[in-house]
Amino acid sequence: MKFIKTLSIALFLMFWVNFSNAQFKTIKTQNGLISGFKIGTVNIFKGIPFAAPPVGDLRWKAPQPVQNWLEVRKCTEFSASPFQANPTPFYCWTEEFIAPPKPLSEDCLYLNVWTAAKTAQEKRPVFVWIYGGGFSSGSSACPIYDGEEFAKKGIVFVSINYRVGPFGFMAHPELSKEQNNVSGNYGLMDQIAALKWVKENIAVFGGDPNKVTIAGQSAGSMSVNCLVASPLAKGLFHRAIAQSGGMLSNRIPTSLNDAEKMGETFQKKANASDLSELRQKSAEEILKISQSSGLRMGVTLDGYVLPTDIVQHFKDGKHNDVPLMTGWVTGDAGLIPNQGLSAEKFRQQSTDKYGAKSEEYLKLFPANTDDEAKTSQSRLSLLSFAALSSHLWAGYNKSQSYIYQVSHVPTDKPDFPNYGAFHTSEVPYALHTLHLWKRPWQDHDLVVENLMSSYWINFIKIGNPNGKNLPEWKRYTKETGVILEIDKETYQRPALLKKEFDLLESL
Repeated sequence: MKFIKTLSIALFLMFWVNFSNAQFKTIKTQNGLISGFKIGTVNIFKGIPFAAPPVGDLRWKAPQPVQNWLEVRKCTEFSASPFQANPTPFYCWTEEFIAPPKPLSEDCLYLNVWTAAKTAQEKRPVFVWIYGGGFSSGSSACPIYDGEEFAKKGIVFVSINYRVGPFGFMAHPELSKEQNNVSGNYGLMDQIAALKWVKENIAVFGGDPNKVTIAGQSAGSMSVNCLVASPLAKGLFHRAIAQSGGMLSNRIPTSLNDAEKMGETFQKKANASDLSELRQKSAEEILKISQSSGLRMGVTLDGYVLPTDIVQHFKDGKHNDVPLMTGWVTGDAGLIPNQGLSAEKFRQQSTDKYGAKSEEYLKLFPANTDDEAKTSQSRLSLLSFAALSSHLWAGYNKSQSYIYQVSHVPTDKPDFPNYGAFHTSEVPYALHTLHLWKRPWQDHDLVVENLMSSYWINFIKIGNPNGKNLPEWKRYTKETGVILEIDKETYQRPALLKKEFDLLESL
């Protein structure tokens, strides 16, 4: 009788787990069972670990494997955001755009999944979102990064955390010595570890590991560019969306040698005799030293995660060539401080830098008056930050590429400063999360949201943004230069910026 009772309980538990898996109340990942929660048709799992906590001796090391667990792990809340300066609203970014102020922790390597799949056999396309924040801030827990709406449209939505600031990007000779002659880029390695987790686990959420799109904005866009360049990320994704940022036209990446020198300077500022002593300092101390020293750490061209010459790498076709959708918002120009040169000084600088080509340069970027010089410098900032990199990347790509420009200005709150089509403003339109951004939305905002999110979803599903009831969006080539202008009215603009691109590329 006791045996029959025990067998009955075992059969019931087996049935319950299998039934739960079918309904996604619990999921069996490679590290153990997890449980989430459900809103309508969407199953949501938050705070799933994809790497061991990078603390103690694991600070400034490549992400290590997760330790398996035996009990069902409850995954219903976002994990802590990466350790960073206390996130507060500023400029045009309100609380919907920034990391929650608490909790912050070095123990941050977790991801989140939204899926409306009913079984593990559906093989839905997968979208992996990488946040921005200048490689010094950010979090997957930002409200506008919610994945519910995409999940309703048949996408398995994944958002990930990665280390930022000195925790994610410090290089140092001692670190290089213990890590096969390279260091830094830990934040990028976190992203690669998350993509490996997706490849190994996403099928049980109803996702297709062979149909993964990586996407990001600002530093997230630069991260996408880096992942496309990295030999370590080969085969982990199949499409790429890069919004407002790239590595092919700016001076953000640094050499390993220069990055190591910055790490040595950091150590001196910290009054630490060696790496071991530096690892013993608290996260608060590390952050304080970073802020007071003015050292800004970011991506390193280390010859391991990234090639030492990223532009030549793309020119040679050695990158992970996948279908690409990329672009910018017109307000991205404000991300690079304007030099503030007078017309006279701007013209002189042009002559000094470009010699015989300065006449052609000043025709495209005129400076007959100080106001005209200011406008030209603003246009050059936009081109340098995002547009030129998009043009170069698409030109090196053999797979189909699509380029957009967002000019749409979000409806403001009453008595709220109008910042125009500001940096990041397109994200809630593309991710269909306007309802999570508190504004008095007008019909034209909802039209742009439906249009942008439809383009994004089509691209995620088939590698082409075009679809029924959408304005046509032609592939980008250097010859035609067709760019999709997204505004209250959306239309194609052949050869937009073509002369500027051709000239800057020749320079």
